[in-house]
Amino acid sequence: MTEHEWVQYRRMTDRPVEVMHAHFERHVYDPHSHETYSFGLTEFGAQTFHCRGATRTSTAGMVMAFNPDEPHDGHSTTELGFTYWIAHIGSELITDLLTDRAGRATGLPLFADPVLPDPLLSLALGRLCASLIGPATELAADEALAASVAALVQRGTTTPTKASVVQSGSAADIARRVRAVLHDRYLDPISMDDLAEATECSRFAMYRAFRANYGLAPSEYQRLLRLRAARRLIAAGQPISEAAVAAGFADQAHLTRWFRRCYGITPGVYLAAG
Repeated sequence: MTEHEWVQYRRMTDRPVEVMHAHFERHVYDPHSHETYSFGLTEFGAQTFHCRGATRTSTAGMVMAFNPDEPHDGHSTTELGFTYWIAHIGSELITDLLTDRAGRATGLPLFADPVLPDPLLSLALGRLCASLIGPATELAADEALAASVAALVQRGTTTPTKASVVQSGSAADIARRVRAVLHDRYLDPISMDDLAEATECSRFAMYRAFRANYGLAPSEYQRLLRLRAARRLIAAGQPISEAAVAAGFADQAHLTRWFRRCYGITPGVYLAAG
């Protein structure tokens, strides 16, 4: 991290919500995804990222909206860097909101465009992030969360009948089976042969199907599952060195390197955010 770069990070105690406020100049995000919905608001500068097969740029005032498990990377577009907020919101909160509004169970929304130039969305997300990272009561934070998610869902989404990242056909079925194996055995030293055997197809067909449906190689997705496990362990209070090994990393340095590359902060910053 350069002398001009900085990060603030907070987690809500009783809600699956995390928020980061940061300024980056040289930091480059590796391709990664989140198990949550993630909403970013660019305050200053511009950031460029690759998502859904295209290069996107978010400038000041624009909102970024990533669906769960949607791969993306990111870096500054200019030498001056960019400042932004990003809120990670558990999908169950959005489900609860949609169910309450519709009066019945409903599917999760799909954010159809990862960059939304919408002033009202920017205002809602800015209020949400400020309430979560600043000195606000639990009630005020909950109210801001409900109001902001409602605005985001109403203005930025459609309601798909299927998961947004899964295509139809046999390739989608292969990809889903690979994903299930990775979730069950993310701590194991899995080989391509193991995954091909589990899906009853060739190694190459397995790899192509998973990459086409989820945007990442199986090894990259497995590493993300390990990072998510480490985050949960650290949030629960486990020492970082122990969490690293328990989540499948060689040591704390190994975890720290990938944690920062994918999340923009170190495990130490994440621990302190609680």
